[in-house]
Amino acid sequence: MPNNSFENKKRITLTSREISELFAEGIITIILLLLINVSIIVLFSSIINSSPSLNDAIFESRNSFVRNFNSTIFLSGKSILLPLFLLLDAFILSWRIIRRYRQMQLRHIISELHYIAEGNYDHRIPFELRGDLNRVVSSINGLVDSTVAAIEEERRIEQSKDELITNVSHDIRTPLTSIIGYLGLIEDRQYHSKEDLLKYTHIAYVKAKQMKSLVEDLFEYTKVRQPDTPISTTTFDMVQLLEQLAIEFELEASRKSVEIQVQSDCPQILMTGDTDKLVRVFNNLITNALKYGKNATLIMITIEKIGTEVVVSVKNNGKMIPKHALDALFNRFYRVEESRSQETGGSGLGLAIAQSIIALHGGYIYAKSNQQWTSFIIHLPLGIRQKSQIID
Repeated sequence: MPNNSFENKKRITLTSREISELFAEGIITIILLLLINVSIIVLFSSIINSSPSLNDAIFESRNSFVRNFNSTIFLSGKSILLPLFLLLDAFILSWRIIRRYRQMQLRHIISELHYIAEGNYDHRIPFELRGDLNRVVSSINGLVDSTVAAIEEERRIEQSKDELITNVSHDIRTPLTSIIGYLGLIEDRQYHSKEDLLKYTHIAYVKAKQMKSLVEDLFEYTKVRQPDTPISTTTFDMVQLLEQLAIEFELEASRKSVEIQVQSDCPQILMTGDTDKLVRVFNNLITNALKYGKNATLIMITIEKIGTEVVVSVKNNGKMIPKHALDALFNRFYRVEESRSQETGGSGLGLAIAQSIIALHGGYIYAKSNQQWTSFIIHLPLGIRQKSQIID
């Protein structure tokens, strides 16, 4: 990221050595030009004196200029040649000094570039220049910006991988410890009855299912995070899809005294998408509402068609989610209540998977919660436009 020296641009300040170089360049150039001028005059005079015809031609040309311009200035050769030589000499002198000055500017730019290359990535070339050099400086600063952004992104990805490994190791180790412990009791025959044996095997079985669920969620999460994840698109009716899902959850909801309702402003909303992946999203949302919607009595699924997108809201009237938790809900392995999630066997990946699937379809999802409703709102385009990058 640029520092203040880049924001407050300044002109290049030459060192005393560089000023001396410019001065020496000027002196040497003047001496060379004087020698060249004298040589040209001497050579020109000798040619004229040795060629009477050339002398006559110059004389006639001079008289012609006098008549045409009505001025006697052309009668004197010095009046013409001296200003012409001075003008040409001044041009050559200024060109050489400017060229040397540009070389010094380029030297300063290279020095700044070496300083950045030594690892000072927060530094930018601060010089205020003109022309091509200014474009070069802007390109270098832009290249450094993009390089720094790529390095930071690489670090973020590396850190993200480390966190993923840490979280997976922790979540697998917990049920695995229980499995090994209870199977160890069985192996050592440290049970007093058949009931104890069945109890130990049942606990080991439940913990093994938790591990399987975690591994499957992790695999699904990794798969949908890839930008080139294939999407099998079909045309389907979103209203019918959600109504069918609601029916499938009716039995589980009735056991918890929860009612599921589906409301739509249209009897049919046709759209394209990967139904298998979208079903995974809505399954996660409804399951979460049943598991974690404490004291909820109603799960409401609303469907609206707004312009070229469909907006689906899955909300429950259970306990409100705190504001600080709302901001982290879609982070992988995040759990609002760690102990409760462990009891229900949640992997903490469900909402992260849902967010990635929705992003693959070119949409987005967010959550909001108040005393009345906790809502998960999804915006999906009617015609899928697969994104090339998934937001973390």
